[in-house]
Parts: sequence; C-alpha cells; structure tokens
Amino acid sequence: MHRDSQADAVPHVDPQALAELAGKAMFERDTATQALGMQLTGIGPGFARMTMTVRADMLNGHRTCHGGFIFTLADSAFAMACNSHNYNTVAAGCSIDFLAPGREHDMLTAEAVEQALGGKTGVYDIKVSNQEGRIIALFRGKSHRISGLVVEPKA
Repeated sequence: MHRDSQADAVPHVDPQALAELAGKAMFERDTATQALGMQLTGIGPGFARMTMTVRADMLNGHRTCHGGFIFTLADSAFAMACNSHNYNTVAAGCSIDFLAPGREHDMLTAEAVEQALGGKTGVYDIKVSNQEGRIIALFRGKSHRISGLVVEPKA
C-alpha cells in the first residue's frame, strides 16, 4: 500500500498524531454525522472506525434500519479515513451492498480501511457490522484529493 509523505502536511507530526488532528477537525465540522448520533471511535493513517445506534426514527416501512442511514455511517467512516492524511479529500464514487438488516437499538460499527493510495486517488473498503459482529453492509469508496489541508499547520 502506497502512502504519501506527511512531512509537507504538518511539519514534525507523526502520522498517527496527524490522523487524530484531522479526524477531530473533520468530526467537529460534520454536523450531519453528529446529528445522527455517530461517534468517531478510532482513527489512524488510512483508517477510521465510527459507530451509530439505530434509533426508532431511522427505521423504514419494514421496521429495519433505512439503507440511507447505513450508507451515511459507511460514508462518514470513509470520509474520516481518506482525510486522515490531512489532505482535503472528497468522494469520487462509491457503492454499497446491503447484506443483512440493521434493527432498532443495534450498535452499528463502520470500519474504513485504505486499500490503495497513489497520487490524488485512493480506494477504501468499509465494513458495517452490528454489535454481534454480523456484517450488515460492505461499502467501497474511491477518493480524490483536492486542494488544501484539513488542519492548517501552526507556525
């Protein structure tokens, strides 16, 4: 797996500390993710873990978690992982496969793992599972780096 040097992003900060700074900044600015009760529970270079409890207002007509909320959880973990190198990065495309239903009160966990990173593009796989470890969905995201940094270096 190729990773770009972080030296030009924030001088004298190790990659884990950089990921933590970028993740904290991204999460604080992401009011949509916060409104859904998501939590950022783990982050590292090219990795993020987020959780969300399925609430009654997230259920569809079958009384299971609406796929849009599962997608949003996976997408939020994807965003945290692909911005963890401190370069502003957006989604270029993604897909999701729903494998099992999420139920009310389930604690869903999305783990995003960088699979490839080169130049301005990356590929990330996100697994969404419930509290019993059952896989609910598999999401693949393709990222594209744009200009700027998530966290500006301090002088």
